[in-house]
Amino acid sequence: MNTELPEFKVLATDMGFPEGPLALPDGSVLVTEIRNQRIQRIYPDGRVDMIACSGGPNGLARGPDGAIYICNNGGSWYLPNHFASMGPAADYEGGSIDRLDLATGVIKKLYTHCGEHKLSAPNDLVFDTLGGFYFTDFGKKYDRTRAHGGIYYASIDGKSITEMVYPISAPNGIGMSPDGKVIYIAETETARIWAFDIVAPGKVAKQPAPSPHGGRLVYEFTHYDRLDSMGIDGEGNICVATLVTGTITVVTPAGKFVRAVPIPDGYVTNICFGGADLMTAYITVSSTGKLVSMKWDRPGLKLNFSAQ
Repeated sequence: MNTELPEFKVLATDMGFPEGPLALPDGSVLVTEIRNQRIQRIYPDGRVDMIACSGGPNGLARGPDGAIYICNNGGSWYLPNHFASMGPAADYEGGSIDRLDLATGVIKKLYTHCGEHKLSAPNDLVFDTLGGFYFTDFGKKYDRTRAHGGIYYASIDGKSITEMVYPISAPNGIGMSPDGKVIYIAETETARIWAFDIVAPGKVAKQPAPSPHGGRLVYEFTHYDRLDSMGIDGEGNICVATLVTGTITVVTPAGKFVRAVPIPDGYVTNICFGGADLMTAYITVSSTGKLVSMKWDRPGLKLNFSAQ
């Protein structure tokens, strides 16, 4: 691994476990703060808007209607002076998918259940070209037990949600291939990247055993890492944020290691791409509570509905 630190710019500091960076068409960047229960909108001129969001806002994506869709983990509790969560908040009732109207700042819950089952801790999401979205549910950690995670597909009208994969171990980041035919999932605790081939909206092909959930194994880290969220570059490479080692690790869809970009923080949590050429990487680093940006070596993948 290249241990030389890249040049980067600090865009925001003193954030409470930042996650979910999302570059908007006007050059601003949205960032969730899980611990502080809010979303920051950071403009190129340094202005900052704060949007309160109860629970635990995590992943963000822009939908076909221009609204922002939020994976909300339902909230957590923290030890004093400790940045990472220790378990569900005292008022935790479950997770949700929320919709934010940027013009008004109004947040509305779209989904709290899939059928009779509560969502536990939605984590990250990605839209397809039809306007539906795939999302991961990380599952919630308790003192002596853990809720399973899952992968879902839903519509923006709040009327349709499908459980695609369940159970799966701590699914975190999610990304889609440039041709829209594959979704990639990062499992936090196993440090594995999985692929699921999409056969129809909300339906994936399942691999037989010994796959634990039907996914195709793309890449497995051979040293101790924990995986967080991801971005996809314009060539289809998977750029995954790692916890413990503090990098953005890039692998090909075929599972070939490309490079690991070191970031000076052991809790690198997410990456997105922005700028006119999509060659600016926005990265959240959460133990030090910052949003940083750096020049990437190739353009990121243009997300569906990101430029409307």
